[in-house]
This record gives sequence, structure tokens and C-alpha cells, in this order.
Amino acid sequence: MIQELEQDNLQDIINNNETVIVQYSATWCGNCRIMKPKFKKLATEHEGATFVIADAEKFPESRKLATVDNLPTFATFKNGEFKGQVQTNKFDVLKELVDEVA
Repeated sequence: MIQELEQDNLQDIINNNETVIVQYSATWCGNCRIMKPKFKKLATEHEGATFVIADAEKFPESRKLATVDNLPTFATFKNGEFKGQVQTNKFDVLKELVDEVA
């Protein structure tokens, strides 16, 4: 399952789903646009996890749940707890992060 945040409610999603994987992005971020279809492809391969795309500029409370100081940032949460993150534009690095929790 994949969803794009429309409000600053990532914490609710994390609390209500066992495994959550987040892509923090922004509309101006070229690497974010490049990674988005790859992120969506991973979502189809890990049906037990919830994949979320969060605009890091629009949703500051959601951004605070990970250390987002570069984009794109990918973060994982399991059973309501932050597990890890990477800042990358490389599919292999993202896949490794996802495979650790999903």
C-alpha cells in the first residue's frame, strides 16, 4: 500500500500500521522525482508494509519523526518506533533499508 500525505498526520499512520516506510521529498527535488517510481515499485513487492510519501516542506511535524537534512530521505518505522533511515538516490541502498524491516 502506498499513500501520499495530504495532511501532517504521519504519526497517526505510524501508530496504526506495523511497518511504515517513508519517502521524504519536495516538489523542487529532482532526485526525489527520480526515486518516486522506484519507491512505488518497492511498495508493490512488500505488501505487508505501508509506504508513505511525505512532502518535507509542507508537513513539519511529520518531518520531525526522522532526521531530514537532505532529500530524498527514506525512513523506516516498525511497531511505532523509528528504525533507520538513509539519504540516497540509489535504488540498491533504498532496497536494503526496506528489506531490513519489511
